[in-house]
Amino acid sequence: MSESRKVTCPHCHTRNRVIPGKETQATCGKCRESLFPGKPVELTQDTFGKHVMDTDVPLLVDFWAPWCGPCRAMANDFEKAAQRLEPDIRAAKVNTEAEQLLAAQFNIKSIPTLILFKNGKAVDSISGAMDANNLESWARSRAMY
Repeated sequence: MSESRKVTCPHCHTRNRVIPGKETQATCGKCRESLFPGKPVELTQDTFGKHVMDTDVPLLVDFWAPWCGPCRAMANDFEKAAQRLEPDIRAAKVNTEAEQLLAAQFNIKSIPTLILFKNGKAVDSISGAMDANNLESWARSRAMY
C-alpha cells in the first residue's frame, strides 16, 4: 500500500490522509466534501496555517484585493490554473484588504503577488498578473524544489 499524503480540506479545514493516485475521488472525513474541487480556497488568518503547515500538498497563494485591476484581470486565469494544478498543488487566495495581518506577515508590497509554499515554507514569490499557462508553469517549476 502506498504511503498516504496529508491534505487539508478546502471546505472545513480539517486535515485528512489521501492515498496517492486516489485524490480525484477523495472526500473529507469530516464534512464529506471533495478534497480537490479544482478551485482556489479562500484563506483567512484563522485558516491560513492549516493549509501551509502539516500538509504534503504545495500551496500557491494569490495575495489580491477587490479594488486591484490586475488582480481582477488575473482572477479567471487563476481559477483555470487551480483546476489544472490539483491535486499536485493547491491554489488559494488571500484578500489583502480583509487580511491585512497576513499581507504584512508576508511583506506584500504590490498585488497581485503569488507565493508558493512547500513543507511549511515559502519557496518563491512573484508579483504581477499572469495568464493561466504561465501561472501553472511557474508553480510547477517552483514546486520541484
